[in-house]
Amino acid sequence: MTTNRKTDEILIKEFQNGDRNAYTHLVTRYRDKIISFLYRYMHDMDSAEDLAQEAFFKVYLKKDSYKETYKFSTWLFTIASNLAKTELRKLKRRKTSSISDINKDGNSDNIFITGDNIEKTANNESRLLEKALAELEHDYKIIIILREIQELSYDVISRILQLPLGTVKSRINRGKLKLRDILINYGVNNYK
Repeated sequence: MTTNRKTDEILIKEFQNGDRNAYTHLVTRYRDKIISFLYRYMHDMDSAEDLAQEAFFKVYLKKDSYKETYKFSTWLFTIASNLAKTELRKLKRRKTSSISDINKDGNSDNIFITGDNIEKTANNESRLLEKALAELEHDYKIIIILREIQELSYDVISRILQLPLGTVKSRINRGKLKLRDILINYGVNNYK
Protein backbone atom coordinates (compact mmCIF):
# COMPACT_ATOMS: atom_id res chain seq x y z
CA MET A 1 0.00 0.00 0.00
CA THR A 2 1.52 3.34 -1.01
CA THR A 3 1.78 6.09 1.59
CA ASN A 4 -0.73 8.27 -0.29
CA ARG A 5 -3.38 5.57 0.04
CA LYS A 6 -2.77 4.83 3.71
CA THR A 7 -5.31 6.18 6.16
CA ASP A 8 -4.34 8.82 8.68
CA GLU A 9 -4.76 6.28 11.44
CA ILE A 10 -2.32 3.84 9.79
CA LEU A 11 0.20 6.66 9.29
CA ILE A 12 0.00 7.85 12.92
CA LYS A 13 0.37 4.24 14.09
CA GLU A 14 3.47 3.85 11.93
CA PHE A 15 4.81 7.13 13.33
CA GLN A 16 4.16 5.91 16.87
CA ASN A 17 6.24 2.87 15.94
CA GLY A 18 9.16 5.07 14.86
CA ASP A 19 8.54 5.76 11.15
CA ARG A 20 9.31 9.47 10.72
CA ASN A 21 8.30 9.35 7.05
CA ALA A 22 4.74 8.62 8.17
CA TYR A 23 4.82 11.85 10.20
CA THR A 24 6.09 13.76 7.15
CA HIS A 25 3.20 12.40 5.08
CA LEU A 26 0.67 13.47 7.74
CA VAL A 27 2.14 16.98 7.80
CA THR A 28 2.06 17.17 4.00
CA ARG A 29 -1.54 15.91 3.95
CA TYR A 30 -2.84 18.41 6.54
CA ARG A 31 -0.54 21.44 6.38
CA ASP A 32 -2.65 23.58 4.04
CA LYS A 33 -5.93 22.60 5.74
CA ILE A 34 -4.60 23.52 9.18
CA ILE A 35 -3.09 26.80 7.97
CA SER A 36 -6.35 27.68 6.22
CA PHE A 37 -8.34 26.90 9.37
CA LEU A 38 -5.99 28.91 11.58
CA TYR A 39 -5.83 31.82 9.11
CA ARG A 40 -9.60 32.13 9.07
CA TYR A 41 -9.54 32.02 12.85
CA MET A 42 -6.63 34.41 13.46
CA HIS A 43 -6.88 36.61 10.32
CA ASP A 44 -3.11 36.78 10.17
CA MET A 45 -1.06 34.53 7.90
CA ASP A 46 2.09 34.71 10.03
CA SER A 47 0.18 33.66 13.14
CA ALA A 48 -1.59 30.89 11.22
CA GLU A 49 1.69 29.48 9.93
CA ASP A 50 3.34 29.72 13.36
CA LEU A 51 0.40 28.04 15.08
CA ALA A 52 0.27 25.32 12.41
CA GLN A 53 3.94 24.61 12.98
CA GLU A 54 3.31 24.49 16.71
CA ALA A 55 0.36 22.12 16.20
CA PHE A 56 2.47 19.72 14.16
CA PHE A 57 5.26 19.98 16.72
CA LYS A 58 2.76 18.98 19.42
CA VAL A 59 1.70 16.01 17.29
CA TYR A 60 5.36 15.05 17.03
CA LEU A 61 5.95 15.34 20.78
CA LYS A 62 2.66 13.81 21.91
CA LYS A 63 2.29 11.14 19.24
CA ASP A 64 1.87 8.44 21.88
CA SER A 65 -1.10 10.22 23.46
CA TYR A 66 -3.16 9.72 20.29
CA LYS A 67 -5.73 6.96 20.74
CA GLU A 68 -7.80 5.47 17.95
CA THR A 69 -11.05 6.44 19.65
CA TYR A 70 -11.18 9.50 17.37
CA LYS A 71 -10.05 10.13 13.85
CA PHE A 72 -6.55 11.60 13.53
CA SER A 73 -7.98 14.72 11.85
CA THR A 74 -10.25 15.36 14.86
CA TRP A 75 -7.26 15.12 17.19
CA LEU A 76 -5.19 17.44 14.99
CA PHE A 77 -7.94 20.07 14.63
CA THR A 78 -8.48 19.95 18.41
CA ILE A 79 -4.81 20.70 18.97
CA ALA A 80 -4.89 23.57 16.43
CA SER A 81 -8.11 24.97 17.87
CA ASN A 82 -6.75 24.95 21.42
CA LEU A 83 -3.55 26.69 20.29
CA ALA A 84 -5.59 29.37 18.49
CA LYS A 85 -7.80 29.97 21.54
CA THR A 86 -4.73 30.35 23.74
CA GLU A 87 -3.11 32.76 21.28
CA LEU A 88 -6.27 34.87 21.06
CA ARG A 89 -6.42 35.12 24.86
CA LYS A 90 -2.79 36.30 24.87
CA LEU A 91 -3.53 38.87 22.15
CA LYS A 92 -6.56 40.21 24.01
CA ARG A 93 -4.42 40.74 27.10
CA ARG A 94 -1.79 42.61 25.07
CA LYS A 95 -4.37 44.62 23.08
CA THR A 96 -1.91 45.68 20.42
CA SER A 97 -2.24 46.24 16.70
CA SER A 98 0.13 44.78 14.21
CA ILE A 99 1.60 46.85 11.41
CA SER A 100 -0.67 45.03 8.97
CA ASP A 101 -3.69 46.32 10.92
CA ILE A 102 -2.89 50.03 10.48
CA ASN A 103 -4.12 51.85 7.42
CA LYS A 104 -2.58 54.90 5.70
CA ASP A 105 -4.31 57.33 8.06
CA GLY A 106 -2.74 55.63 11.08
CA ASN A 107 -6.09 54.25 12.22
CA SER A 108 -6.45 50.65 13.23
CA ASP A 109 -8.38 48.65 10.69
CA ASN A 110 -9.00 44.99 10.02
CA ILE A 111 -6.87 44.27 6.96
CA PHE A 112 -6.51 40.64 6.01
CA ILE A 113 -3.27 39.19 4.71
CA THR A 114 -3.51 36.44 2.18
CA GLY A 115 -0.88 33.98 1.09
CA ASP A 116 -0.32 32.44 -2.32
CA ASN A 117 -0.94 28.93 -0.97
CA ILE A 118 -4.26 29.83 0.70
CA GLU A 119 -7.50 30.75 -1.08
CA LYS A 120 -7.10 34.23 -2.51
CA THR A 121 -9.73 36.80 -1.78
CA ALA A 122 -10.27 37.74 -5.41
CA ASN A 123 -13.48 39.70 -5.08
CA ASN A 124 -15.12 42.14 -2.72
CA GLU A 125 -17.68 39.66 -1.37
CA SER A 126 -15.05 37.23 -0.16
CA ARG A 127 -13.25 40.10 1.62
CA LEU A 128 -16.53 41.09 3.21
CA LEU A 129 -17.10 37.52 4.34
CA GLU A 130 -13.63 37.48 5.94
CA LYS A 131 -14.39 40.79 7.65
CA ALA A 132 -17.79 39.55 8.81
CA LEU A 133 -16.23 36.39 10.23
CA ALA A 134 -13.78 38.55 12.15
CA GLU A 135 -16.69 40.38 13.75
CA LEU A 136 -18.41 37.23 14.95
CA GLU A 137 -18.07 36.34 18.61
CA HIS A 138 -15.43 33.70 19.29
CA ASP A 139 -17.90 30.87 20.01
CA TYR A 140 -19.71 31.42 16.72
CA LYS A 141 -16.65 32.14 14.60
CA ILE A 142 -14.84 28.89 15.31
CA ILE A 143 -17.94 26.77 14.83
CA ILE A 144 -18.81 28.46 11.49
CA ILE A 145 -15.24 27.97 10.26
CA LEU A 146 -15.22 24.30 11.23
CA ARG A 147 -18.62 23.58 9.69
CA GLU A 148 -18.91 25.82 6.65
CA ILE A 149 -15.30 26.27 5.58
CA GLN A 150 -13.59 23.10 6.81
CA GLU A 151 -16.81 21.12 6.15
CA LEU A 152 -16.50 18.99 9.27
CA SER A 153 -19.47 16.99 10.55
CA TYR A 154 -21.44 18.01 13.63
CA ASP A 155 -20.04 15.00 15.51
CA VAL A 156 -16.44 15.90 14.72
CA ILE A 157 -17.02 19.54 15.71
CA SER A 158 -18.62 18.33 18.93
CA ARG A 159 -15.50 16.31 19.75
CA ILE A 160 -13.06 19.05 18.73
CA LEU A 161 -14.76 21.73 20.81
CA GLN A 162 -15.85 19.30 23.53
CA LEU A 163 -19.45 20.51 23.33
CA PRO A 164 -22.72 18.58 23.30
CA LEU A 165 -24.10 17.94 19.81
CA GLY A 166 -27.18 20.08 20.49
CA THR A 167 -24.99 23.04 21.47
CA VAL A 168 -22.98 22.65 18.27
CA LYS A 169 -26.13 22.67 16.13
CA SER A 170 -27.66 25.68 17.88
CA ARG A 171 -24.41 27.68 17.73
CA ILE A 172 -24.09 26.95 14.02
CA ASN A 173 -27.64 28.19 13.44
CA ARG A 174 -27.18 31.30 15.61
CA GLY A 175 -23.76 31.94 14.10
CA LYS A 176 -25.16 31.80 10.58
CA LEU A 177 -27.91 34.25 11.52
CA LYS A 178 -25.41 36.65 13.08
CA LEU A 179 -23.10 36.32 10.07
CA ARG A 180 -26.02 36.98 7.72
CA ASP A 181 -26.96 40.13 9.69
CA ILE A 182 -23.38 41.41 9.52
CA LEU A 183 -23.22 40.74 5.78
CA ILE A 184 -26.55 42.48 5.22
CA ASN A 185 -25.11 45.53 7.01
CA TYR A 186 -22.27 45.40 4.48
CA GLY A 187 -24.78 45.36 1.64
CA VAL A 188 -24.42 41.67 0.78
CA ASN A 189 -27.98 40.39 0.39
CA ASN A 190 -27.46 37.01 -1.22
CA TYR A 191 -25.92 35.18 1.78
CA LYS A 192 -27.91 32.16 2.96
